[in-house]
Amino acid sequence: MPFIGVLPEREHLFQPRPRRDVGVNDAAAWRLNPAHRRVYDKLSLALDAGLRAAPCGVDPRACGIAPDAQVFVKPIVNLAGMAVQARAVPADAVPSEPGSFWSERLEGPHTSSDCLVQDGRAVWFAHTRGSDAKDRERPIYWEVGAALPDLEPRIAAWVARHLQGYRGLCNLEMIGGRPIEAHLRGSNGFFDFYGPDFIPAWVALVDAAAFTPPPPIPGGFVISVFGEVVIDEAQRSAASGQGVQIDLDTRTADRSAILRCTDKAAGLDVLRQLTGRSIA
Repeated sequence: MPFIGVLPEREHLFQPRPRRDVGVNDAAAWRLNPAHRRVYDKLSLALDAGLRAAPCGVDPRACGIAPDAQVFVKPIVNLAGMAVQARAVPADAVPSEPGSFWSERLEGPHTSSDCLVQDGRAVWFAHTRGSDAKDRERPIYWEVGAALPDLEPRIAAWVARHLQGYRGLCNLEMIGGRPIEAHLRGSNGFFDFYGPDFIPAWVALVDAAAFTPPPPIPGGFVISVFGEVVIDEAQRSAASGQGVQIDLDTRTADRSAILRCTDKAAGLDVLRQLTGRSIA
């Protein structure tokens, strides 16, 4: 059986194949995991995390939020790009937007943690940390393989509460150590830096075969080229000479390309060459 939802240009990463269908995008993961699909409800996720949150139509000021405080507004469930339509607005300007909710805005590091789960128990972690530099709330780059051991007990507790009986891969995005999004799949765009043992271990887990957790991931950096940037073959070749892979992005609104590298300085230098923007 195949992995479901793999982009054609990423097929080479997803070997070997599992014996049962495994979703690697949110639509497929939602369909294939009916017992656990409730984790995609981001309003419930926020309330479970102890955040003040409510559907749009409930005035944040009635919930103790100051009128000029920033709250985050986004769809309650959105399987076609979980961060699509997410934005920060003042509490007194929350729109009456059907299907969306508001939540108090969190501060702190933005992290994305993949977790292999064996019958509702977290057995392996891979952490990625977003940069402080942002483009409209989006990290400019992600450090894949960040050491974030303090998050693991929190993630393990969340998995134990919400994923009883689940076997496979999940992802929990957090800001300041509090969940903002959950997925019944992994961070596919980071798998390049997970090492050769990760996919075979994941497949063995979902197929209920002999399973050994993979070693810690080697890591690297994934850098977004936001905006409308024209990139030619000469630039891609020059970047490759610096150890930076440029993958054009035709699917994400307002992102022209993704840079992948193991040397952050080299990746940010290529970003500067392409956009004129310098990032610390």
